[in-house]
Order: sequence, then C-alpha cells, then structure tokens
Amino acid sequence: MSQFNIEEDIEEIAGGEFERTPVPQSKLKSWKSFLGMYAGEHAAGTEFMIGPLFLTAGVSAFDLIIGLLLGNLLAVLSWRFLTAEIAVKNRLTLYYQLEKICGKKLVIGYNLANGILFCFLAGAMITVSATAVGIPFDMEMPKLTDTTPNGPTWIIIVIIIGAVISLIASKGYDTVSKAANWMSPLIVLAFVACGVVALGQLGVNSFSEFWDIWGEGSEPFPGQIKFTFWHVVIWSWFANAAMHVGMSDLSVFRFAKKKSSGWTTAAGMYVGHYMAWIAAALLYAVYLKSPEAQAFLSNGEAPPVAPGPLAHNAIGVFGIIAVVLAGWTTANPTIYRAGLAFQAIIPKVSTFWVTIIAGTIATIAGLFPAFAMKLLGFVALYGFILAPFGAIIVFEHFFHKKVGIVKNYAEAANLAFNKSVFLAWAISFGLFYFISVQFGVFLSFVTLPAWLLCGLLFLIFSKYFQKRI
Repeated sequence: MSQFNIEEDIEEIAGGEFERTPVPQSKLKSWKSFLGMYAGEHAAGTEFMIGPLFLTAGVSAFDLIIGLLLGNLLAVLSWRFLTAEIAVKNRLTLYYQLEKICGKKLVIGYNLANGILFCFLAGAMITVSATAVGIPFDMEMPKLTDTTPNGPTWIIIVIIIGAVISLIASKGYDTVSKAANWMSPLIVLAFVACGVVALGQLGVNSFSEFWDIWGEGSEPFPGQIKFTFWHVVIWSWFANAAMHVGMSDLSVFRFAKKKSSGWTTAAGMYVGHYMAWIAAALLYAVYLKSPEAQAFLSNGEAPPVAPGPLAHNAIGVFGIIAVVLAGWTTANPTIYRAGLAFQAIIPKVSTFWVTIIAGTIATIAGLFPAFAMKLLGFVALYGFILAPFGAIIVFEHFFHKKVGIVKNYAEAANLAFNKSVFLAWAISFGLFYFISVQFGVFLSFVTLPAWLLCGLLFLIFSKYFQKRI
C-alpha cells in the first residue's frame, strides 16, 4: 500500500525532470521498472496493521480469501484501464494535470488535504515502528481501543523515531529511495517467514485447517465493525483509491512505454495486499490463542494489535528489525511527499523546513495510536476525500468531446479557480458523507458512487459554466 515513494524512484532514474512537461520518448521505461517497485512498495508497514485488523472485524475464510482476490483484481483493473491509459496518453503528473483543469488556487486545497492525510498515514507508521522499538524496554503496547498515549515510554520512543525519520527525509530523497529498494526484499521475506512460522504455531497441516483459522467468521471485537464479503471486496479495491481512480499514479505511469505496464500493479496487490495481509493476520491468530489475549477477551476487551510483538513472537529479532524497517520505509517517503505538497502551498519555504513541518505533524499523529488502530477506517476516508478529484480527470479525458466541453479549461481560459470542479467535488463529497454518517454506511461503500457523481456533475457544470474560448 505504501507506493508513495514510487514516483520519486522513477523520477530519480529519469533525472527528476518533466514536472510541467510531457515525458519525452527517450526517458520512457519498460514494464520491468514498475514490476519491482510495486511488488516491493506494497509489502510495508501498513500491511502489518491491516492483516490483523481483518481478524478483529470477524471476517470468514471465504470473505477474506476470495474477497481479497476479487478486490485486488478490481484495483489492478482500475490502474490498467484508467490510470495507465490516461498517463501514457498525456504523460503529465497528477498535479500539473489537475492545475490545467482546476486552476492553481483550487489545486492548493487539494495539496493541503493531500499533505495532511500523508502526515496522518506517516504517523500511523511511526506507531508501527514504535511497537517494535519498545519491546526491549518492556513498553506497554497500545490497545486496539486506545486513542491517546499510554505512558511516558511510548511518548519518548515515538518522538525519537519521528525525529530521526523527519531528519533523514529532510536531507533529500536519493538515499532514502535507494535504501527503501534494498530493504523491500527483506521485508517481503519477513512476511513470508512470519506466515510460515505462524502456520506451524497454529498446527496447520492442510488447506482445510488453514481455512478453519477464519472459518465462518465471528462477531467483531469490541469497537470494531463486522466485515462481510462485500466489505472486504470494496475496501481492498479502494484501499489505494487515491492512487488509481484518484489518478495520483499518473505521475508514475507517465514514464511507461506502454499502457500494459499497468498490469504490473498486480505484483503489489498479490504480494502485499494478499500474501502480506494474510501472513500478518496469521500472526495475530497465533497471539489470540495466548493466555494474555484470552484474558482481554474474557474481560470484554479487544486484544492489542501491536506488530512488533507479533513479528517478534514468530521470527525473533528479525521480526523486530522487519517491523521497524517496514514502518520506516513507509513513513519516510510519505513525510517527504507531504513536505512537497506543503511546499506547493508555501513555495518560498525550503524543502528542508517543509519536510520538518510535515515530520512534526506526523510525529504528533504517531503519539495517538488511533490512527494506526483505526487504519481500515482511515484509509477508507483518505480514498473517499481524494478519489473524486481523479473522476474529474477521467470523465474529462473520455467524455469531453461527446459532451462538447473544452479540455483543460482552467489553462485555456486562464482561470485560477474552476468552480465546476469545486461544486462537483463538494456536492458529491457532502451528499455521500452525510449518507455514510446518517445511515451508518461503511465509507468505502459510497466511494464509488461519490466518484461517479463527481465526474457526472463536473461534465454538467462545465457544460453550463464554460464560455467559448
């Protein structure tokens, strides 16, 4: 899930150019350049949290195994037939493409939302790393229902980790991206090892015994919602909504020689969002059989989801190292990207200081375990807020001629704020967020309707408001 550093990896190879011009033919990359990146970047810190959280939601074996299979396929299809399709046609970054359609002032709002949400995600990954660093200090791990810091040890460890990550990110991206690429195979190996060891600890000797780990499902843990088959399908489809239907990965696939490079995202989905999620869930299944976890359950409390102790229980010190690295390789580039988003708003401030600002916000967020413990809900919210902006790009790309509107209208009309875009997003967001809150509808269920409505309203408003150029 943590593909936020893929863009920088590719741009570093290409020389860090073409932010405001189409990528030239001489700089295009083959599908192999994308395969390794997506495979590595989706087996990271988030996976250590998401896998166990599926168990807390009481999923059944069929819902999890088949639901993830279908949901991840839908994500791959979205990348291939929407993101890669448009990226190879235009070869522009998301930010420049949005600026052409929305205008510079409206893109500032997008960047602010993007930057803040990146900080919160990075904070969740600082929390993940802290659960591993805290093991030698016998630190009390945050519970699933915890929202605030649980003690001074936790606060000190999170602040130290956040400071180190922020300082490294602020020094520039070259070293960070190269280190992340070296660490990714190690992290993938750790997930495989954790899964194999956990199966042994659970006494699994056949596929039927593996299936029985989830069985017909169960009641969700206290404070969690019940996940059905469609929860799993839709959530796993839109876990990366901002990247595919939200068009963020236009910035990645603009370097692809062919649209077919979009299929390489399958490596990320089925290594990270399938194998790694299930492996992490197995770690938690082992823990749930322990006397400590049973004591929590008997008291009506949800046992803690702490990736550090779970991985340490399976593969020892290697598990601690893997969790620290997994959190680090997600948080570091995410803080870096948040800094870039903020810099677009305050361009006179140096990259160093905007990254420190982003790192400080992320560290403060990391102090509050709620961002990590409620990661399923947070990721759903992240996609719901940002994905509709991608609908603007998609609907304009495919339908502007049929509807008879001017493409890249803000650029053509020299607009700083395209009200057609803002109204389309605000109405679709407001309507479906109200439906979610008022009627208790899972947020991922309304992401697709909000995305579709935003695109349709954009076409309608553009037809009405646009003046002939």
